[in-house]
Amino acid sequence: MTASGHPTPAPGPLPVDTTEDVRARRPVMAVLPIGSFEQHGAFLPLTTDTVIACTIAREVAEGRPVQVLPPLTVSCSQEHAAWPGTVSISARTLHAVVTDIADSLHRSGIDTLILVNGHGGNYVLRNVVQESAGRGVRMALFPGSADWDAARTRAGVETPSHTDMHAGEVETSILLHAHPELVKEGYESADCVADGRKHLLTLGMSAYTESGVIGRPSLASARKGQELLAGLAEAFGEYVALFGDQDAADD
Repeated sequence: MTASGHPTPAPGPLPVDTTEDVRARRPVMAVLPIGSFEQHGAFLPLTTDTVIACTIAREVAEGRPVQVLPPLTVSCSQEHAAWPGTVSISARTLHAVVTDIADSLHRSGIDTLILVNGHGGNYVLRNVVQESAGRGVRMALFPGSADWDAARTRAGVETPSHTDMHAGEVETSILLHAHPELVKEGYESADCVADGRKHLLTLGMSAYTESGVIGRPSLASARKGQELLAGLAEAFGEYVALFGDQDAADD
C-alpha cells in the first residue's frame, strides 16, 4: 500500500509491442528483467527488486535494438522468509524458466538474452549463463559487480557495497528517482549496519536485522538514483558490443 492507503502500483507498464513493432525494430537481443517478491523494510514495496530490474531494463534498452521482455516477479528469496508477504520459488524452477525463455527466443530468431537481475539472492542465474555456452543462445548477466561499482562511484554513493545489502542507499535512491511514489516515509531513520553476516544463507536475514534493512537508506537521494541509472546505461554499451553490434553500442 502507498502512504495514501491505495494499492502499490505495478512496476511500470508491461511491453506493448505488437509482432509488427518487433519485426520493424529487428532487435538483436532481448533483456529479461528478473526481480523478486520480498520484504524491503517498512518503506519500500515487496516489488522493489522487480521495479528496479524493469527500470534498468528500460533505461539500457532506450535507443537500442533490444526487445524488453515482461519481468519475472518471483524468484529465490528464501532468506527473507521470516517476513510476511515474501514469496519464493526454488533455484531449480528459476533455472528452468529462464532456460525455457532463452530457448523460445532462439526459435523466434533472437539468439542473445541479457538477464537484468535485481535480486542478489538469485545466485543460480550465474549458472544459467555459464551453461549457455555452446547451446546456441548467447547470454550475459547484467549489471555485473564492476558495472555496479562504476555506477556507484559516478553517483557518489557513500555506503560500501558490502554494507549496502538490502533496502539501503542504492535501492532507495533508484526508487526516489524513478518511482518516488513507492517510497514511504521512514527511510531517513532506518539505517542498519550488519557487516558480519557469515551465516546469512543458513540463518536467513532475520538473524542480522529486525527491520529487514541492511544498509544506510538515510543517505539515498533522487540525484544519486538518476546517476546510478545513467552509469548502468553507459556500462550496457560494452555488452552490446560484446555480442557484435558495435553500431548499437555507440548510439
